[in-house]
Amino acid sequence: MDLDYLQTGLREALQQLSWLEGLAVFMGIASVYFSMKRNIWVYPSGMVSVLIYVWICFHYGLYADMGINAYYFGMSVYGWYVWSRPQEQPSSLLVSWLDGKGWLLSLGFFLISFALLVGVLLKFTDSTVPYWDSFTTASAFVAMWLMAKKKIENWIFWILTDVVSVPLYFHKGLLLTSFQYLFFTGLAIAGFFSWIKAYHRHGKA
Repeated sequence: MDLDYLQTGLREALQQLSWLEGLAVFMGIASVYFSMKRNIWVYPSGMVSVLIYVWICFHYGLYADMGINAYYFGMSVYGWYVWSRPQEQPSSLLVSWLDGKGWLLSLGFFLISFALLVGVLLKFTDSTVPYWDSFTTASAFVAMWLMAKKKIENWIFWILTDVVSVPLYFHKGLLLTSFQYLFFTGLAIAGFFSWIKAYHRHGKA
């Protein structure tokens, strides 16, 4: 793997980038930034991004990814509702750590999602990377759920998702997306420490 290959691949990816995909990438980055700042705009910006990706995935026949983005949209609606109504659910706006029960639920959610996804991909698709695809999807499921509850550990699962996605998409030849997830990794690490500071400083968003 040499630098020329990376430069050529990135240049070709940029040339093939449509304005719609570009908008989806931009709104996705904006959503991660707003999440890092604990700003409610994380949800409307993220919803725009995932809706575009639902259409793109459908257009290219990537039905599993289309379903994943549909899940992101549903969780964004839930998170937007929770974050926007502090008077109804005051505890939902507190930045906090998971307790032991929360960790068990999160790990259980991850393991069950991973097992189900592997089974579906192995039985019903021709995926060449069913375990890696399932890992990133399952960790993203948990991350989105924990983000809606403003649990600091959501960033741990986002970091896992992003770190594994970098080589996964590179392996598939999607260099631009791979670089995007590398950028997301940096934002997720920054978001993790930002939420810890907020927790110690105020204990709430």
